[in-house]
Amino acid sequence: MRIGHGIDFHRFKDGDQITLGGIVIPHDQALDGHSDADVLTHAIMDAILGALGLPDIGELFPNTDSKFKGANSIELLKEVLKLTETYKVINVDCVLVLEAPKVSPYKSEITENLKTILGAESVGLKATTAEGLGALGRGEGVMASVTALLTKCPS
Repeated sequence: MRIGHGIDFHRFKDGDQITLGGIVIPHDQALDGHSDADVLTHAIMDAILGALGLPDIGELFPNTDSKFKGANSIELLKEVLKLTETYKVINVDCVLVLEAPKVSPYKSEITENLKTILGAESVGLKATTAEGLGALGRGEGVMASVTALLTKCPS
């Protein structure tokens, strides 16, 4: 078995929606990033890559490469999953830290989407606020923290 941890942050910018785990959520702002800024999917990718001892998404999909401009993070996740070779994702446990939007109405859609894409037995998703502390507490962005468990596939 292998365990990895991923963490990602994105600040807000002008816009009208955010994407979390491949699901579009209406909001009065968007997340700023070179790709679609899906902070949750980015943290999942880094957790999987970390479990395998592989380079992080910044090395695999650099923001200096124009081919990744506006990229769909779910498609990038599918590329990461190709690198798992003899390992299978069993579980990802995710925590989002954000003041808004409220994630609870979208939790089951996000977890089911990720469960299907990852082929995982379970996807845990919690959302919390920063209780007014720091940039996250002021609603300036979103943080995702993810732990992934992978197991060796039977030969």
